[in-house]
Amino acid sequence: MRQFNGMPSLSSARLYGILDLGYVSPEGAEDMAKQMLAGGVDLLQLRAKKTPPAEICKLARTLSPLCRAANVPLILNDHPHLLAETRADGVHVGQDDLPVPEVRELVGPEAIVGLSTHSLAQVAASREAGPDYIGFGPLFATATKPDYKPIGIGEIADAHRLVDIPIFCIGGIKLNNLPEVLDAGARRVVIVSGILTAPRPAAYCRECRAAMEPLA
Repeated sequence: MRQFNGMPSLSSARLYGILDLGYVSPEGAEDMAKQMLAGGVDLLQLRAKKTPPAEICKLARTLSPLCRAANVPLILNDHPHLLAETRADGVHVGQDDLPVPEVRELVGPEAIVGLSTHSLAQVAASREAGPDYIGFGPLFATATKPDYKPIGIGEIADAHRLVDIPIFCIGGIKLNNLPEVLDAGARRVVIVSGILTAPRPAAYCRECRAAMEPLA
């Protein structure tokens, strides 16, 4: 598994946290990031769908040193052209964004490139696209992406047989259904609203990590 800018291998990552500005205000983002890092997220993504690029840059430059100090990669949701300016470690793109090979040309070989997938066919196609990891979901209905039909947990094991890169299951995953997702074959998960709406986000992250400890 490739190393990225001195960061840990993605193969050791289990809990992927997304700092979504749909749940957290820009003013509260730094504090939330600190709590997520203290709780033990292995990757931290900044998702700011309706935020101007200049504001994304400003916020990412604030988050970058926090993530570096915690040895946690900072991932931008889309905006590969902002990677160098923000000093983030990678980007995540969807099926309707720039193709992964074009993203790779923009960000260079040392950056992490992640790709969303929503079916086994898209998982299989990712082998040719060449991302460093994929997201697979949404497993359950989620307010984060209300227009996406949940795919359930029945294909998690099949997805893992199709590719040998890390798969992060995503979509409606919370502490209460995490054991069900793990039992279905997931080894890595993305949690968004569960963390961001928890009264104590750091403690919530720790509980999720504890639930995944047998996978380490």
